[in-house]
Amino acid sequence: MTTDTQTSRTVAEEFVQRLGKQDPYGIQELFSQEIDWYVPGSDTLSWSGRRTRREEVAPYFTTMWPHFVPGRSVVELKSIIADGGDVILLAAWTHTVAATGKEFTTPAAIHLTIEDARIVRLHLYEDTLTVDKAFSAS
Repeated sequence: MTTDTQTSRTVAEEFVQRLGKQDPYGIQELFSQEIDWYVPGSDTLSWSGRRTRREEVAPYFTTMWPHFVPGRSVVELKSIIADGGDVILLAAWTHTVAATGKEFTTPAAIHLTIEDARIVRLHLYEDTLTVDKAFSAS
């Protein structure tokens, strides 16, 4: 089923708003039961990889967020590009890793696909080498 551009944009904006509030269960509500989720990254980062079910969305965030120093994260949304059911979020984020004290900044793009006002696909594109280096002790 296709989704119109305005509906897709509205769902994406709600995703961004709930992300900013660090509301993992609110974010999870925006997803369809079956999803295509991919976050690249090192195998040492327990939140990277694929997910296929809505129930896996909130645990992604509740697993990842504690690894960053509270109050030291900045997410700058630069643009939302919507066309039909596809939405691209262009952003940059800065985090400080709790275990190493290292701060990193990476540009990022998130490709969302919306069907029937639900997110069915989330693929993240970011500088995984920079993220991995921030988590390494050396």
